[in-house]
Amino acid sequence: SLSRTARPMAQDKKLKDAIHNKLVETGEYDRLKELLRQRLVESQWRDSLKQYTMDLIKKKGGDTPFTVEQLTHEITPQGRETVPDDVKSELLAEIRRFVEGLDSSVQAGVES
Repeated sequence: SLSRTARPMAQDKKLKDAIHNKLVETGEYDRLKELLRQRLVESQWRDSLKQYTMDLIKKKGGDTPFTVEQLTHEITPQGRETVPDDVKSELLAEIRRFVEGLDSSVQAGVES
């Protein structure tokens, strides 16, 4: 079996796209998105990122307001870095459970 790094990037993209399509088709994507939203609120992540954003605006905003694009560019790395590990683990487990639950003909399409 090939290591993850040896596998062609195109194959990884194809696999991600296939899983994403199945998640959307079955409605699982929306369920997982809602689960993620709930967990981020429960963990105070949302409030923390909101405070980070307000502080950033006060510190760097000055007389020139941020554009939405600039603000998104500034806060996205912080947002990604601060998602709690247990939230990431729960979501990955849910996705793994979903993929493992697909019937073998669908899995073959996802894995090929």
